[in-house]
Formats: sequence, C-alpha cells, structure tokens
Amino acid sequence: MTRGQKRRSQLAALTLDLPPAPLDDAPTGTRPRIVALVPAHDEQRALPEALASLRDQTTAPDRIVVVADNCTDDTVPVARRHGAEVLETVGNTDRKAGALGQALDALLPALADDDLLLVADADSMLVTGFVETALRTLRDDHTVGAVGGVFHGEAGSGLVGALQRNEYARYAREIARRADRATVLTGTATLFRVGVLREVAAARGTRLPGPAGRVYDPAALTEDNEITLAVRTLGWRTVSPPGCGVLTEIMPTWADLWRQRLRWQRGALENLRGYGLNVVTAPYLARQAGMYAGIVAVGLFLLATALFATAGLLGPPTGLWIAVTAVFVVERVWTVRARGWRGMALALPMVVEFGYDLFQQAVFLRAAADALRGDRADWHHLAPSGA
Repeated sequence: MTRGQKRRSQLAALTLDLPPAPLDDAPTGTRPRIVALVPAHDEQRALPEALASLRDQTTAPDRIVVVADNCTDDTVPVARRHGAEVLETVGNTDRKAGALGQALDALLPALADDDLLLVADADSMLVTGFVETALRTLRDDHTVGAVGGVFHGEAGSGLVGALQRNEYARYAREIARRADRATVLTGTATLFRVGVLREVAAARGTRLPGPAGRVYDPAALTEDNEITLAVRTLGWRTVSPPGCGVLTEIMPTWADLWRQRLRWQRGALENLRGYGLNVVTAPYLARQAGMYAGIVAVGLFLLATALFATAGLLGPPTGLWIAVTAVFVVERVWTVRARGWRGMALALPMVVEFGYDLFQQAVFLRAAADALRGDRADWHHLAPSGA
C-alpha cells in the first residue's frame, strides 16, 4: 500500500469517528462563495490527496487555488493536472505568510465581504464534512470570525510519530472541553470570513502589528498563531468544531520535530511580544508563564529524585502516593482513548511520554534562550520523499 493509499484509508477512518456534518438547508443560490487557498512549497507528493479531499467535500469550494511558492519540483503541473488553479509567487522571501499575501492581493478584490476563504495546507487532508460544518458554524453564530480544524496526525514514523498522535489526540480533547473554542486557528485548515480578513488588513499598523494593508504579517514566524491573535483582537471568536477534522503530516524524525517545535514556540513568543499585554493576550501569556514554571518544577523534581536516590531513600510509592500515582496514570491513558489501544498502551507506562515531555521542555528552553539572544529563527520544511 502506497503512502497516499494509507493516508486516504486513515482519513476515511477518521471521518467515521467524527460526528456527521449537519445537512446544509440553505436555499439554493444563497450560499456564499468559497475559495480554497492551498499554499505549497515542493508538495508534489502530498498535493494530490489534499486536492482530492477538497473536491470530495459535501459542500465543495467554488474555486481551488494552489499558491506555488518557490517550487523546485513538479508542484505546479501536479496541481493543474488535478484540476486546481495555480498562482506562482514572485520573489517571495517571507515564507508562508508572504505567499498567502501575494495570493490574497490577487483574490480579495473580486470577493464580497460575506464570501469565505479556506486556507488549507498542501500536506493535509480534510474530512468530507469539514466545509459544511464550518459553513454552518459561521451561519449560526455571527460572532465567529473563523473556523479552524481539529488536526490528527497521519500514521507511521514509529515512536516519534505515535507520540505526536497522542499529543494531537489530547489537544483535540482539550478543544472539545472548551466548547470548541480555538486558541490557535491551525494552519492545516481554517475557513475565514472575507470581511474579517479585510478588517485585519485595515487594522495593521494601528491596532494590529504588521504592515498596513496586509492580511498576514510577513514577519510572523507562525502565521497561524499570529492571525488568530489578530482576529480575536478585533473582537471575533475563533472555534474548532469536532466535525472539522484534518489529517496532517507529522514529523518523521526527532531532528525534524525539534526544528518544527522550536519554530512554533519561538513564533508564539515573538507574536506575544508584538501584541503586548491586553485582554486577548493575557490568557496566552499566563499559559506561557505556567509552562515555564512547570519546567522549573520538573527540574526540581528530577533533582530531588536524584538526591533521594543517592541517599538510598528512593523507593516505590506507598500509602497515599499510590493513589496519587494511579490518578496520574489513569488521566494519561484516558485522555488518549480516542486513539484506541495503541495510544493507550503507549501512555500506560508514563515514562515514555515523560521523556517526550522533557524533549519538548528542552525545545521551550532553547526557544526562550534564542529569543533573549535575538538569534534568527528559521522555517523548517520537510524534504520531499517518495510515495
């Protein structure tokens, strides 16, 4: 079975596990236009499945435009062969945000404020009811400015892949427990109101950081996190309903994962610095403070464990500590039950996922150190591989 066949099979299974999309009961001809924008840099391998998932939507986009950014492979002919329009960037040096900026400059003038723009990654596949669920959400709640996806990791890549899939399963559960409120409009797939994007562009340079007239801040290292802060700063809600599932690429090696997460965390810190402290950023800043405080706590725990072990005082938990340990184990296993027995078996020993947590904490410390030194952060893109 090829990689593409495996991804399609996994997407079909994911679709069955999600709640069905609500039937679109809008009168014929009243639905807003939906334009799908797919930024792609050397994505000839994954692009066919991504485009197929857009065409197969129960409510399909009216246009699918692939934004080919500095491609050196066959992304452009592959996109055209699979029925997409192609817009090639010119002289873009601002990564994904710059590519999206050039595309929006060309597309937005022809769209009405009540039209919708779907930004979807070329390495991701949307469940068939994604657009319909997102469209219904926007129609039913006029305080929502954008609907993001709930991402799930594709199969493969051994232990590092399984750990990422467990992490994503817990994040999906966390969103559901927050009544679908999204703290980040994932770059894998998000449906925006065009009018909201115009508001963002108009507020740049005054209420929002970034050059005036730009929807995406070209300086943002994590454009999805930054556009979320922009949309929420303007008073719009951001949500991710469970029916908006997305199957996305995972990092296949520890080195790739390190570079990806370093960019994510560095981008988050830079975005918060750019926005400063306000009612929107306060929860994000509190979360960052809590996370770094947790790193200190883990460090003290490991130090205490080493000291007790050296003194011969370390032993298995007894009494109350047995119950405390059991609670931690049950929580770790229960929160990944959506992944089935494999995900739960990986969580059960705790020590493996604890090592994964230590890995991520090392990333967070490195990101903070780089930010304090002012070191330049780089974008990491997986090298193309065979199907």
